[in-house]
Amino acid sequence: MTHIYDLGVIGGGVHGATVALFAARGGMDVALFDRGPLCREASGVNAGTLTMQMTRVALIPYALKAHAMWASAREWLGHDVGVVVCDGLSIAFTEGEAEILSFRAGKRREAGAPIELVTGARAKAIEPGLSNDILLAGYCRIDGFANAYLTGLAYRNALLQAGVHLNEGTPVLGVERENDYFALRTRTRTVRVRRIVLAGGVWIEPMLAWLGVRLPIRTLVNQLAVTERIAPVMRTVVGIASGLLSLKQYPHGTVVIGGGWQGIGDRDRGGVELVPDRLVGNVRLACHAIPALRGARLARAWAGLEAETSDALPAVGPIPGVPNAYVCGSVHSGYTSGPYFARLLADLILGHEPEMPLFPIDRMLASPNATATV
Repeated sequence: MTHIYDLGVIGGGVHGATVALFAARGGMDVALFDRGPLCREASGVNAGTLTMQMTRVALIPYALKAHAMWASAREWLGHDVGVVVCDGLSIAFTEGEAEILSFRAGKRREAGAPIELVTGARAKAIEPGLSNDILLAGYCRIDGFANAYLTGLAYRNALLQAGVHLNEGTPVLGVERENDYFALRTRTRTVRVRRIVLAGGVWIEPMLAWLGVRLPIRTLVNQLAVTERIAPVMRTVVGIASGLLSLKQYPHGTVVIGGGWQGIGDRDRGGVELVPDRLVGNVRLACHAIPALRGARLARAWAGLEAETSDALPAVGPIPGVPNAYVCGSVHSGYTSGPYFARLLADLILGHEPEMPLFPIDRMLASPNATATV
């Protein structure tokens, strides 16, 4: 008789890998599928930032829980992912930026983020490498970053130890409903599962279409860059009120520069081309914030994909009209909050009441009563 898994997870990024891990630890027989190596798409090419200051207000309570998970990753994941917990600063150079910063910091503080507004002088005392031109800064002690490259290695070891059946380099080409099961079709075989989680990031849209659900997912093509190894120039995570800068220096000396400047690419082709003027703009802003960076050379630049729903809130919960089917992804600042959202969904699948509410996709479908066609 063909083996039937309790749960099939499609997508091996932080969301899918975490759902699979906690479901397996909860006693389920789990199969995880990814078209490439684990955590090498969005989860492997992002800046690795773990911040409250770029997280949407509605997600702050989740991000706080997730930050605590990352800080204790060695305990629950069982392996090091290079997490550095440090202070974070969101800075303003102009009166307009200061106004934006004050408003957003206030809203995030109301949601529970421990952010305080400090003067430019106080910000420079916290981070001596900062420019002298800062008017105002948001200061948060709960910040940090992880090494995105190490994430896949850590998850692979943890998943294997939990008994998850890993299928890397195995794209799922389609899903059909067969009686009480789902049939996952790959190039070489069909795998049957009792429950399914679609955790494919920007590919959630075509994945949901397999089940007759139409949910547009926007694809962002974020440009990032990394410097050569240099002497220490900063000890905090630094951003800017406009959201166009994210900076941190890793223990081995490289500085990662991000900020959401868009490159060229799409869901089908990935990030295929950088826009030079935008890369230069991003780097100039970084050097304006941390003047010592002017002496550094760029080692590499790339473009990574990020998924976003129509309301920029997560798609996490049951798939309407399709029993035993779930979706997990499109979480803004998804690297920060992803593990906690995925753990909540795993709790639901295991029959437990999640600690905090999920974000089902019913709200974004064409009609409040819309259901799938299967």
